[in-house]
Amino acid sequence: MVLLLGAVMIFGALFLVFAAAGGLTAERTGVSRSLAVLQAMTEAPDELKGELDRPFGERVLEPLYARLQKIGQRVTGADQVERIRQRLDKAGNPAGWSVERVATSKVLGVIAGLVFGALIARMLHEGIAIGALIVGAGAAFGWNAPAIFLYNVALKRDELMRKEIADSIDLLTISVEAGLGFDAALQQVARNTEGPLAMEFARVLQEMQIGRGRSEALRALGERTGIPEIKGFVSAMVQADSFGIPIGQVLRVQSREMRTKRRQRAEEKAAQVPVKIMIPVVLFVLPCLFIIVIGPAVPRIIGIF
Repeated sequence: MVLLLGAVMIFGALFLVFAAAGGLTAERTGVSRSLAVLQAMTEAPDELKGELDRPFGERVLEPLYARLQKIGQRVTGADQVERIRQRLDKAGNPAGWSVERVATSKVLGVIAGLVFGALIARMLHEGIAIGALIVGAGAAFGWNAPAIFLYNVALKRDELMRKEIADSIDLLTISVEAGLGFDAALQQVARNTEGPLAMEFARVLQEMQIGRGRSEALRALGERTGIPEIKGFVSAMVQADSFGIPIGQVLRVQSREMRTKRRQRAEEKAAQVPVKIMIPVVLFVLPCLFIIVIGPAVPRIIGIF
């Protein structure tokens, strides 16, 4: 037993010694490999280092965006490009938005709509036809999402210009009657007022400075905005410029007409209030009123019958 125990202890000691030696050798090998990798990275060419040091957005996102932009340009035809440009002009050319970005957003919208529609169809566990319909609806919504956004921006912008046009024409009339020319008075309005109409007047002045005629710049303003009040103002200014009519008198008439139209528009909206308020009254107010008035009598009626 003593000899057997001694032999086991000797073999155990030898095993521990060889295991420790092997672990140290493996550790040294791992450290040497790490040092070799670090040395290779430090000795790598500058072009490879620059490629690895670039951020994730420049290495992955920008090439992906460029590829999607090419796909959007291929999908979008020439007629669609002109329509998108008109929508951007009507929306006031929001910062960072261009025809290429709108086309790329359409492609991204289709991809996101397909993924979102597939997830909804998978969650609903409906048939193949219903799932395909949901996925198609998601893709269609994603394709039209940028156009819906531009339409919403243009609608809000048109409403702001309708509110500002009467005051702007009043200031324009005062400036002309004070002795300024039409161009200088338009510059005063663009400088002393804020909002989309002031930006449009500033654009008219810029187009005139680069050599475009006054009538052409004003007509472009009417076509770009598409608002009937601005179109009437532009038509009156062009006719006054063509026939030599005093601009101050025309501006005063236009100012009176703009205020009359604004008052009529306010009266029209006020007349629409009873019709619009009828829906929430019928759907929400009257049911609650019926419950409060007739509710206590319902148990007695049930007991009688």
